[in-house]
Amino acid sequence: MLIFIGLGLYDERDISVKGLEAVRAADMVYAEFYTSRLMGATQETLEAFYGRKIGLLSRQQVEVDPVWLNDALDKDVALLVGGDAMVSTTHLDLRLRAAKMGIRTRVIHSSSIVTAVSGLCGLQNYRFGRSTTIPFPYISRGKRIIPETPYQVLKENLERNLHTMLFLDIQSDSCERYMTVNEGAALLLEMQEAAAEKLLDGVLGIGIARAGSDDAMVKADLLPRLQSYDFGGPLHILIVPAKLHFMEAQALSVLAGAPDDAVKDAD
Repeated sequence: MLIFIGLGLYDERDISVKGLEAVRAADMVYAEFYTSRLMGATQETLEAFYGRKIGLLSRQQVEVDPVWLNDALDKDVALLVGGDAMVSTTHLDLRLRAAKMGIRTRVIHSSSIVTAVSGLCGLQNYRFGRSTTIPFPYISRGKRIIPETPYQVLKENLERNLHTMLFLDIQSDSCERYMTVNEGAALLLEMQEAAAEKLLDGVLGIGIARAGSDDAMVKADLLPRLQSYDFGGPLHILIVPAKLHFMEAQALSVLAGAPDDAVKDAD
């Protein structure tokens, strides 16, 4: 059996009791931390708390050549992932591969940034549209390229009066690099400039850092001003809300320090 176990938001203590029991009972334990990271824990602290050795899988071993799945043909194999176990399509793909191999699967859920965002800043969870990721720019043929997909997704959501959750890129090829709220906001404004539009003029942004930790930070302000705010260490996520309900505006003022001029147009 292949058991997908969500580890929660921040550190080794966020795992559920059911998840911890499954980790300790499994024959083999693997983890992947490129789709999400627990910034408050290391592999060593996880192993010490769970009482198990953990085999760390690379992107190649998960997405391209997951030969370790063969272990689950006759053993109970636990796969540990940050956040909730089935938010990433990477894990759904693995589950489908396992099914084709005749491997039974089980999912043990945990807290996820997808739901934590609403609790941290007060936005109504049913008002979110399609989410997207802001990637780091890259160089192609000597030219700096900024993918336009995040801007297009944001534009579509705003036109439908829906909030947008923007995940911020993680790079770990040569060195670990985590996009900040400040960089994400700046890139969105660059995308707007390239599109020769004024979509984001006067638009509110919400930055969240280290969700699930004791020093989680939440700040709301107009998107250009959000660029200069110090959010501290990773992980960060950026939200651009649509037109606010009056309760959402009150929540952002109280929970995220939104200035009056940023939430004045609430219904």
